[in-house]
Amino acid sequence: MRFKATFLAGFAAGFVVGARAGRERYEQMVKAGRKVVENPTVQNATRTAGAKATELTKVAKDKAATRVPKLTETAKQSASKMRGQLDRLPGRHAATPGADNEPAAVNGIRPAD
Repeated sequence: MRFKATFLAGFAAGFVVGARAGRERYEQMVKAGRKVVENPTVQNATRTAGAKATELTKVAKDKAATRVPKLTETAKQSASKMRGQLDRLPGRHAATPGADNEPAAVNGIRPAD
């Protein structure tokens, strides 16, 4: 409750100050913002940051493309190892000679025929 009261008090104070500042102050802030955006130094920094972001995106894409086949192969190998370990669990009967290789139910018990 204390947090709500503090938040509401801050919101009310900001609203009152904003209302008193009025349209004139709003126009001043917009004008200052436009000056900053139109500044050649800011525009140059924006272009440089955009170019760097594009470059990093391309590098990340290339690295991902080269690593995906490796990840896929690793996942396949891990899955086959895990499958082999699961087949040796009691109730699986997949590795038992002479078994009909029917999978066990979730609880490890074979379904009745």
